[in-house]
This record gives sequence, structure tokens and C-alpha cells, in this order.
Amino acid sequence: MKTFSIKASEIQKNWILIDAEGVVLGRLAAEVSKLLRGKTKPEYTPHMDCGDNVVIINAEKVHMTGNKLADKKFYWHTGHPGGIKERTIGQLMEGNKPEVVIQNAVRRMISRNSLGRQQFSNLYVYTGSEHPHAGQQPKVLDIAAKNPKNKRT
Repeated sequence: MKTFSIKASEIQKNWILIDAEGVVLGRLAAEVSKLLRGKTKPEYTPHMDCGDNVVIINAEKVHMTGNKLADKKFYWHTGHPGGIKERTIGQLMEGNKPEVVIQNAVRRMISRNSLGRQQFSNLYVYTGSEHPHAGQQPKVLDIAAKNPKNKRT
């Protein structure tokens, strides 16, 4: 029996819509990273971008467990001496770009190479309930209903 490997011409990409309202951030990011990589499909091939396009709405309403809003910090450096900066997740969520929190969580769960960057480009995160991808007719995936631990109120 030969090992099956999908060709680029045989890849079928679906559009999936996920509502992040009340869903725990880590569980959402884990499911989205599986969808972006294509691991939920039977024809998964590790060296090909066979994942789906994922649209996430209501990014500002995602939930964090514990005291992560105040304790978990994101660091970056400006490139100048003494230029280390930090922000908590709570500050990012209250700021003007709360979708960055979901993007960072998903980015850190996919491969750190050119294929991972290509797969990450299939993720679209929006703060409100409106999105410009209605023409692709995305299928709704309810992550909160998959497991009772996925949703917190």
C-alpha cells in the first residue's frame, strides 16, 4: 500500500465562520490552528497548505480563564537600548485592536516556517459581528457546543 500525498491541484479549501463570543482563548486557538493546518481533513499532507480559510468574528468578546487579563504579558523590543515594552492582555483587549490577542495565540500554535506563514494568511479576525467574506458563504462552526469547557460566561 502506498502513502497518500495530496497534490496542489487536488486541494479543496473551505470557508469556516467562528463566533468567538464567550469562547476560551486557548481552546479557540487550538481548534483554529488545526483547521488552518488541515489536520481535520482525511487528506492531510504535512508539507502542503491543505487547510481551510477561517473567519473569526466578535474577537473582543473572547474569554480568558483565571487572572490572565491582568497577569499575562506580551513583550517586544523597539531595537533601541532599554527599549523593552510590555502590555497585558487586558490592555490589548481594551485597546483599539483586540483581534491581535487571537492572532498571536493562533500564530504561536502553527509551524514557524514559510508554510506556517502561508497557512496563517488564511486567518481573518474581526472585532464586530460583521465581516466582508459573505460572498464565500462560510460554514458556521460552533466551537462552544463541541465541549462544555470551551465556553465560559
